[in-house]
Amino acid sequence: MAWGKTRMGKAPRAPCAMLSAYPFTGADMSLKPFHILPAALVATTLLLTACGDAPGTGATAKAGTTPVSTAAIAAEAKGFTAGSAMSARTVYVFFDAQCPHCTALWLAAKPLKSQAKFVWIPVGLLNASSTAQGATLLAAKDPVAAMDEHEASMQAKGGGISAGSDIAAQKEMVAKNTALLTRLGFASIPTIVGTHAQSGALVTQEGSMPTAALAALLGLQVPAAQ
Repeated sequence: MAWGKTRMGKAPRAPCAMLSAYPFTGADMSLKPFHILPAALVATTLLLTACGDAPGTGATAKAGTTPVSTAAIAAEAKGFTAGSAMSARTVYVFFDAQCPHCTALWLAAKPLKSQAKFVWIPVGLLNASSTAQGATLLAAKDPVAAMDEHEASMQAKGGGISAGSDIAAQKEMVAKNTALLTRLGFASIPTIVGTHAQSGALVTQEGSMPTAALAALLGLQVPAAQ
């Protein structure tokens, strides 16, 4: 199965609002504002693991003006850390607070937090709530706890956390993160950038992945329960 766009290839993607498949089991289909696709397209839609640009805006990724590197992201991006803060292995994840596939990746990465430091970088791509919620997460005293609360709300189809007050500075950070994502040539979220733990090679992925596939991408050990 294709799990989104990797360094070696890509799978089709669509904006979240156009997906007919929700990545969480038990979701109430009657409540979601997703269009119903013709039966012939359902199989293709089920493979979508990333949220892309809106229709008609050119979702195809373009060559970035900034070469992709962990150093460039570390120097410019503003995010929060989840996982082992002292780990020498750092994985960068660009995410949109309104993206359900980003929720799925947040959950998939949790079993790997003892092996790597995940830096979650909010961007604003999908709707008006994206930037405000991303800024609220950056401003939180405990961003990881706030993210857990937010993603639990997303899973329950509650729309996520409420936007905080006095977050103008953090909104500017989200805007700069979004511009960086574009300059790097990525067109979908979540986007993962890191180095392989065994080879040291740069690895990138546009789209969510289950835990075992994420561990393989990053050269980490697959947790026993997976």
